[in-house]
Amino acid sequence: MMHLRYVSGQAARGAAAVAALLAAVQPLTAQAQSQGLRGPMGGREAQAQPQAPAAPAAPAAPAQPQGPRALSESVAAVVNDEIISTYDLGQRMRLLIATSGVQPTEQTLPQFQREALVSLVDERLQLQELRRQEREQKIDIVVSDEEVNEEVAAMAQQNNMRAEQFLSALRAQGIGSDTLFQQIRAQMSWQRWIRGRYGSRLRIGDDQVTATLQRLQAAASKPQYQVSEVFIDANRVGGMETAVQGAQQLIAQMQQGAPFPAVARQFSASATAAAGGDAGWISPGEMPSEVDAALEQLRPGQLSAPIPVRDGVYIIYLRDKRSGGAATMVNLKQAAVPLTQGASAGDEAAARVKLEAVRAAATGCGDIEAAAGRTQGVIAGDLGEAEIADLAPAFRQAAETLQVGQVSEPIRTSAGLHILAVCGKRAAGEAQLNRDQIENRLYGQQLSMIARRYMRDLRNSATIETR
Repeated sequence: MMHLRYVSGQAARGAAAVAALLAAVQPLTAQAQSQGLRGPMGGREAQAQPQAPAAPAAPAAPAQPQGPRALSESVAAVVNDEIISTYDLGQRMRLLIATSGVQPTEQTLPQFQREALVSLVDERLQLQELRRQEREQKIDIVVSDEEVNEEVAAMAQQNNMRAEQFLSALRAQGIGSDTLFQQIRAQMSWQRWIRGRYGSRLRIGDDQVTATLQRLQAAASKPQYQVSEVFIDANRVGGMETAVQGAQQLIAQMQQGAPFPAVARQFSASATAAAGGDAGWISPGEMPSEVDAALEQLRPGQLSAPIPVRDGVYIIYLRDKRSGGAATMVNLKQAAVPLTQGASAGDEAAARVKLEAVRAAATGCGDIEAAAGRTQGVIAGDLGEAEIADLAPAFRQAAETLQVGQVSEPIRTSAGLHILAVCGKRAAGEAQLNRDQIENRLYGQQLSMIARRYMRDLRNSATIETR
């Protein structure tokens, strides 16, 4: 059974030891804040925009830490007979401070210590499990040095540095290169294993996607929220009280300037952590009811108080909010033959024949432009998205009555003769998610739940002692 007890730095070591740890990490603060370094796994997975190729990482294999060790070594914890030293713990604390933007103080140091210890314990359990699976299945699971170096290069690129510059910046703050490499290796390997073992087994059914889509459509008239989140798993940090206290300290630090994305990457147990906590646009009902209630009270730009839920605590940052409504948005393409208002009946009839030919050849929105291109005298184009009520009267009726994928009969306007293809239709407040995006979201949520259960089982079956 599990024998892990998470305690604060003050309770475990006393005020003198906490002061010593604080003295060891304080030199990091100024440079960490000025560098604004993005932390482990904030590389490829967190990049939202394409960037120039990263420079090749300088080291061919994970570098060794340089300089004297700042803390004397003793045993901080034992995980199934594998030792975590106080040096390992101090190094991980330094890395958290450098990459989270949270200031090390006597109040926040116990949280850094607790998070560092929990992370190290989890990583030991993960790597022990992966090596067991490697032996049993005779396959390679733990990522190679080359793959770790590629992730470091991506992280360096995010910080506008070369890989060696990035590692040098960490070493200048007393962080050995192997500390970063160890964290990246564990995270990448574990994600690969979870996705490889369970990802192919997960099946998101059409009924699940349809139900989610219908719920989003039904919620279109309700307010929607663009949020970022930090989720602190109470089981992971030692109980709900500890999770609430940790959330309060993180909120205080973010109110003083610690960047939300950096805090999310290092402290959040949610699947959105790799993206800096970005959960995108959500509707009521997509998150626990306690979060929905808090969102109703927040204004854009505000940070929530800790929000306890069944298995942990949320911190929510409301980035934007939009009201729902009954208006309908429609996305249109057209094919047209220009005609003056005084064109003869013969010219109009000839134009109608051309458009009817295009209409017969086009199967819908996807190929109406190609069909028009094969007919002389017909022009085509994308009209974009607009609210139906704002369309010209001649187009409005067609947009209201046609279903997505259908093409209208020829419509006469003062500019000519037109046919319209409806490419999309949605309520004005509805999140613009297609079926593939909904399926990916559901897939990610289920995979994250599986990973958390897996880790809970590993912790419960392990022998973990803290000193």
